[in-house]
Amino acid sequence: MNKSQFNKYIRASLTKRYKNSKIEDANELIDVFIESVTNALAENDDILLVGFGRFSKTHVESRMGRNPRTGEAITIPAYTQPKFKVGINLKEACNKHKSKK
Repeated sequence: MNKSQFNKYIRASLTKRYKNSKIEDANELIDVFIESVTNALAENDDILLVGFGRFSKTHVESRMGRNPRTGEAITIPAYTQPKFKVGINLKEACNKHKSKK
């Protein structure tokens, strides 16, 4: 599902709850969520949404790698990477349609 499809999905959910919602409401809602997560992580804050998951950052140490074209050894510098750990409710929702053997 791409962003425009997700916008339509959110709009349908908003319309069920709020009769006067517009597609701009869904666009703004998604943009605010993305901006908020990005800013919070940039400020070294974790975000915990109980049952959904946790957004956090993790440090990745520098390491040696190889240039795939030349085979030359290169150093990949250390960096900080965003991380998402799934919450139990989201995990269960993703697995509720699997058949039990």
